[in-house]
Amino acid sequence: MFDICHGCRRCFNLCDSFPRLFDLIDEAPSGELDTVESKDFQPVIDACTLCDMCFMTKCPYVPPHEFNLDFPHLMLRARAVAHRKGETRLIERHLAETDRVGPVATFLSGAANMVTDRGNSLGRNVLEAVAGLDPRATLPRYADMPLTKALGPVIPEPNADAPAFGRKAVFYATCFHNYNDHSIATAAIRVLAHNGVAVTLEYPGCCGMPKLENGDLPGVTAGAVPIVAALLPYAAQGYDIVAATPSCALMLKFEWPLLMPGNAEVKALSEATYDLSEYVVDIAKKHGLAAGLQPLAGGISVHLACHSRAQNFGPKAVEMLKLIPEANPALVERCSGHGGKWGYFKGNFDTAIKVGTPAGRALVKTNPAHVVTECPLAGPHLEQVLEAIGQPKAVHHPIELLARAYGLERPT
Repeated sequence: MFDICHGCRRCFNLCDSFPRLFDLIDEAPSGELDTVESKDFQPVIDACTLCDMCFMTKCPYVPPHEFNLDFPHLMLRARAVAHRKGETRLIERHLAETDRVGPVATFLSGAANMVTDRGNSLGRNVLEAVAGLDPRATLPRYADMPLTKALGPVIPEPNADAPAFGRKAVFYATCFHNYNDHSIATAAIRVLAHNGVAVTLEYPGCCGMPKLENGDLPGVTAGAVPIVAALLPYAAQGYDIVAATPSCALMLKFEWPLLMPGNAEVKALSEATYDLSEYVVDIAKKHGLAAGLQPLAGGISVHLACHSRAQNFGPKAVEMLKLIPEANPALVERCSGHGGKWGYFKGNFDTAIKVGTPAGRALVKTNPAHVVTECPLAGPHLEQVLEAIGQPKAVHHPIELLARAYGLERPT
């Protein structure tokens, strides 16, 4: 596969994996792959963020081509081998245990947020020394309590006058919205309830994306079991399963079925799962949205998150925002560079900013009033990219704009 990539080079500007690969081969004694040792592949593997951009947008050799290339999953297989050998770093394993860290961090949110704040040089220097986290990287803050405790008792009743009244959905909170930032989930649930959807909030556990990035495939499949057991009975009762984070929707819809082929329950849950933007668009197409949407002043730039693209259903965030009167959202199809927890590390942060810079420049090219992305980790990173290029601007989630257009959310 590396030999084919070296001869093609269409992916040279997507991430740092490909320049590293091409330089590695170009500088070999023969200038070809035959004089590169396998042990020298590691920097190429390390630079892959598993964003799927090469597979989805550039590679001419993906299936059904006979070469059958899938670069991201090859990198994942390499990480799976390394993980099985016990080579995954301790901090990588620790950060992937979101359901172990999250409850403690929310309980001690004041202390946790103080230590991780970019302005706390002492705390960030300690994190750099102990965990290798770059002191310049914005780390997720923790909420005072999990979303399931904060919002569970006060979910709005469905709007009986909405065209979609009668639909039922389980809002799968995902670890980020449960432990870190409630604002996107709160906006989403209000929008869905306003459109007649009876919403039930559930968080049975993390989808396993952080462990997938580590190559911990047994950990992913073990974590999927209780989630399937908790959510599938809802699907059997006619509920739709809605995930607010694209990477989590991707896991339930695509990665789990790949890891557990032939598992009928995983397949059934996959078929019942929607990405959040996909779900709102589905409501609009099948029933129509509830009345009350008002125009928003200024233009909108939409970053198409990599894990939204990988679901292969088109730019649903753009389709959703076009439902707002007079909205003409502009699409930006470039990777943010963050790559989940990848961009937090000292050896990766500068590369993450570099990779995300073309996206940042495109997002502010027309000086829009609103910049949005569906990925809650890409958002803060893109804010840092915009800060680095001298055009600071807040980055929100598309559902927050829809909530604002309904008057359900106030601008922040």
